[in-house]
Amino acid sequence: MEKLANIDLNLLVVFDLLYQEQNTQRVALRLGITQPAVSHALKRLRHLLEDELFERTSQGLQPTPRASRLHPGIADALARMNDTLNLCDDFNPAMSDRTFHINMTDIGEIVFLPRLLQHLSHQAPGVSINTVRSHHNDLKHEMEEGEIDLAVGLIPQLGAGFYQQRLFVQRYVCLMRQDHPLAAGKFNLEDFRAAHHAVVVARGTGHGIIEEQLAHAGVVRPVRLTLPHFAAVPYIVSSSDLVVTVTSKLAEATQARFRLAVREHPLAFPEIPINLFWHRRFHQDPGNRWLRGLMFEMFSE
Repeated sequence: MEKLANIDLNLLVVFDLLYQEQNTQRVALRLGITQPAVSHALKRLRHLLEDELFERTSQGLQPTPRASRLHPGIADALARMNDTLNLCDDFNPAMSDRTFHINMTDIGEIVFLPRLLQHLSHQAPGVSINTVRSHHNDLKHEMEEGEIDLAVGLIPQLGAGFYQQRLFVQRYVCLMRQDHPLAAGKFNLEDFRAAHHAVVVARGTGHGIIEEQLAHAGVVRPVRLTLPHFAAVPYIVSSSDLVVTVTSKLAEATQARFRLAVREHPLAFPEIPINLFWHRRFHQDPGNRWLRGLMFEMFSE
């Protein structure tokens, strides 16, 4: 029994063409090689398969009975290999039912998903989005394995092995109800210190930088509520006197719906880069390329 590892697959291509053409010169022309090279390949095939395979007759090279038995299976295998190697690399979003997994925070869900899902409902109605939370080494591993397609945010741990693309830079502002006493007029650092605050401690995200900056500047303010996420913030501040420091994107997305006021923050914070990340294993994946291209087109500034 011959092992496939011991067979030069190019010999099988020569065998298939010899069976079709029954002439070494025509096979040489089709392959772009010399006639002696075809004859040498046939010699190797004869040795490998222990059969003459083709005999010269007045009608040209005619297959032996063994060659006739071998040819259908070899021709079918070569055709399937050719089809596999030439699979279309295009991704058709209109016809796809793929589910994409994106690592993002609750702010990301509020900022990205409404517009993204609206677009998908028209252009890719079968495509689904699954948002996930994964941190540090878990995130790296899950993206390496293809369990997470894209990640969005400030994620410095995604270094070697990952591509990234800038979407925008994030500013921080103060959010409060529209008729809050501080919603109009001056709003300086003393006003900020005196106000009652809600604070979001979102572990594993870039928002911890804000509390670090406030502490470094010696800014102490009365905190009346601490939350682990941002999703509830608009509901809470719209019906209370609390002031909260949030991203400008969250403020823009919720200001009108919840009748909120947005004030420039009295303390200068560094702008936070928000990037799109993907693992290099999937850099050429057609679906991944389509989704990250779409997100860049829709949200980059």
